[in-house]
Amino acid sequence: MALCGAASRILPLALSLAAVVAVSRARGPPSALWPRQGCSALGRCCSGRDPTCAARGPPRCFCDQACGALRDCCADYARACPAVSCAVAEWSGWSRCAKPCQVSYRVRRRHVLQEPRNGGAPCPHLEERAGCVEFWSQQGVECQQSLFPALITTGSYGKKREKRGVSKEQEIVGYCVQFRLGPIPGSCRQVGAPHARWMKYLTQGHMVCVRCEWPAQDARSQRCYGDGARAGGNQLLLWQAAGHPQCRGTWERLGQLPDCSCPEVHSLVFI
Repeated sequence: MALCGAASRILPLALSLAAVVAVSRARGPPSALWPRQGCSALGRCCSGRDPTCAARGPPRCFCDQACGALRDCCADYARACPAVSCAVAEWSGWSRCAKPCQVSYRVRRRHVLQEPRNGGAPCPHLEERAGCVEFWSQQGVECQQSLFPALITTGSYGKKREKRGVSKEQEIVGYCVQFRLGPIPGSCRQVGAPHARWMKYLTQGHMVCVRCEWPAQDARSQRCYGDGARAGGNQLLLWQAAGHPQCRGTWERLGQLPDCSCPEVHSLVFI
């Protein structure tokens, strides 16, 4: 009698375990797909979090970009919805300056060849700008040089520049321009760097000699910008010390000479 009672208790338990095994086999392992289930069957992959981008279950799974973080992707998501990064073309050439005859900017662009999908790397920036100055109008007419400050520095820089192995074919015969300085701002004397000491000798009313030589010369006109060649008589022109934007002022063009003969502290070069 005791054995029969024990057997009667074991039999229902065995039946229950068999039922659980049968159900688990029917559902399959977590990575298995039911027929017509998964992203391939769904036929689409979605960006962001899209509740409608769900494949048939059970269990219900998703084919949107957010499923990776939420851990509810369909088992075939990586195969059916591979990540595709953005692809862009090469940069175009630089455009002309946006506004001629003044400090402006130029632009270069590139376009998208492949938009990113399924969490791929986003597209980089598609436009770059760089500062520029064009001394020729869009009609090919040279701008008035009086609109631009002449960039100048000490004549010793010109001597060092000659020692950099410039070939005779590149070198163009230069010239010298004499100017009479106008008012000098105090900022020109408030510099302590050795390469800027020449600015302390700039004095209103003094004459300076500024040499124009390669590579400061324009390839077309063979002149240095800001030399005042086209300025009218007694017209005040602008100058600016290279490397010190606050040291700038006006001067009057006195004339052009083949060579400069000013004292060393008043001998400058165009940049």
